[in-house]
Amino acid sequence: MHNKSTQALLNIGHAMDHMMLLIFATAVTSIASDFGLARWEDLMPYGVAAFFFFGIGSLPAGRLGDHWGRRPMMLVFFFGMGAASLLVAATNTPMQMALALALLGAFSSIYHPVGIPMLVQGAPRPGWTIGVNGLVGNLGVAFAAVLTGFLVKYTGWRMAFVVPGLICLACGVAFALVGTRETAAPAKKKSSGHPPSGMPLARLFLIMTMAATSGGLLFNLSTNANFELLTDRLREVSQDPARIGTLLALVYTAASVTQLVVGYLIDRHSLKRLYIGVITLQALLLALATTLDGWAFLFIQLLFMSAIFGAIPFTDAMIVRFVDDGMRSRVAGMRLAVSLGASSVAVWAIGPVVKAAGFTALLGVMALTSVVTLLVLTQLPRTPAPAAATA
Repeated sequence: MHNKSTQALLNIGHAMDHMMLLIFATAVTSIASDFGLARWEDLMPYGVAAFFFFGIGSLPAGRLGDHWGRRPMMLVFFFGMGAASLLVAATNTPMQMALALALLGAFSSIYHPVGIPMLVQGAPRPGWTIGVNGLVGNLGVAFAAVLTGFLVKYTGWRMAFVVPGLICLACGVAFALVGTRETAAPAKKKSSGHPPSGMPLARLFLIMTMAATSGGLLFNLSTNANFELLTDRLREVSQDPARIGTLLALVYTAASVTQLVVGYLIDRHSLKRLYIGVITLQALLLALATTLDGWAFLFIQLLFMSAIFGAIPFTDAMIVRFVDDGMRSRVAGMRLAVSLGASSVAVWAIGPVVKAAGFTALLGVMALTSVVTLLVLTQLPRTPAPAAATA
């Protein structure tokens, strides 16, 4: 069980992790103009390396988290992210920007396979802990747009990287001073005799990875297409980008709260039954969304985003429930590398799918993805509901 300062810093780390990766996309127009490029689209491909390393870096990060220790890896995360962000702010050409963003992506890959297993280590209510952490991470996504927009407008794009970079470095200093100290690296501790799943780890890993990949696909398809999707469906109501953006921010904020509800339920109910229930709801809501527009669509969008966000805590909860602590970072790292790599394809697919067949087809693809997830989850081992946690 960690002290409150460690928990708070690990949650802030999640928000910073998501926020840092979105600053470039939010500030890209200003950066392109500063670099002398005619169009922001010409600069956008230079950010791809950040997301590539964010995925692939999970493998070595998870291994080092288990064998070297999670505390030292979190120090590397905070100080590395802070330094890389300052480096991005100092770039003057697209190639320099690409290299600096790649470094930022590599350091940002540490958080999920290391920070989350560290957070749930010994937690009396792991579901709730994961739910709170997920909510804070999503608020980081929302905050990225607000803070970056404000900094770009009043201080220039470089400060949009400098300010979060300094916050990261400050978090690193705080973590070094108050972060829980480990007696030994997780892999070197004696096995905790965690409840076995009654299933070979390789098969369990395959099920978890497939579920996480389809969940990642849905998350990427929705968050990257939602603005244009809402603009298309609210054609009769509003075409004001600021109003659409505000409505979408409200949808995300309200939907994020679902992670707390799901986290609370995970500590009290069978993981398999609960997960299947949320994904069934997802599929039905997405199928219904294909038939609606106007305000009715906005309402159903809030519901299907709640179901998509509500599924997020399950990927980490499965690792807590089925994998011994001594190898959680490695399992999380392998799962993340595969699922992030596969789900990043979603971002490339949105344009061609919508161009060829429209948004109704995109929503249909999303509903089908939920059905595939449902089929995968039927293979999960059955587990009894955990004893209700107190406090």
